[in-house]
Amino acid sequence: MTSGLRSVRDKAITYFQDLVADGIPYNKLYEAVNAFGEQIKRVAKEDEAELAASGYKFNLNAIVGGQLKEDKEHKLFLLYSEGNWIEMAMGSQYAIIGNSGQGKAILNRVLDENTTIKQALKAGFLSFDSTRVSSNDVEFPIDVVIYEKDSRDIIENRYEYDELKPVSDVWAKKLHQALDEVPDDWMDKAFKQTETDNNSIKTHQKEIT
Repeated sequence: MTSGLRSVRDKAITYFQDLVADGIPYNKLYEAVNAFGEQIKRVAKEDEAELAASGYKFNLNAIVGGQLKEDKEHKLFLLYSEGNWIEMAMGSQYAIIGNSGQGKAILNRVLDENTTIKQALKAGFLSFDSTRVSSNDVEFPIDVVIYEKDSRDIIENRYEYDELKPVSDVWAKKLHQALDEVPDDWMDKAFKQTETDNNSIKTHQKEIT
């Protein structure tokens, strides 16, 4: 998965695809991540100065996941625009690249070590949907990739707006219901002065009359 400038992404991925055109030459996933990082650096040398001159910041972040034949377990890497990376540890609940501000709150509140893969996907969609309704640069479709450890195979599906609109509508309705159900006695203190002021105004008006 990538975020950032489309031109940088397309060029870096094209270069990387050339490297693996005759088959995956890597035995461990970090080797592939290193190779992709080198292509990002290559694009930076070629285009960064011109992009800066046009007012654009060189920007490409990526999340790379999978398991190659010598990996004892599946891996997940966060790759930065500079071509360096970090490996996401098992304790990391999630990783987000791109526009993420509005969606983190949901994930922070609901994800933990007991979350099932279905719950995680549901939370991921709600996080995306919260960002989508607040930003004009986040939109459908959604690509979902699921990998089972040691399977050496992935399941890919794409979701369009019409498929998930009912879920979004249910979520919006649930939020309104939850808002009504939140206790409100704690607000008495906040409105007490306003009520006192209103009573004073009514009393003053009555005296004038």
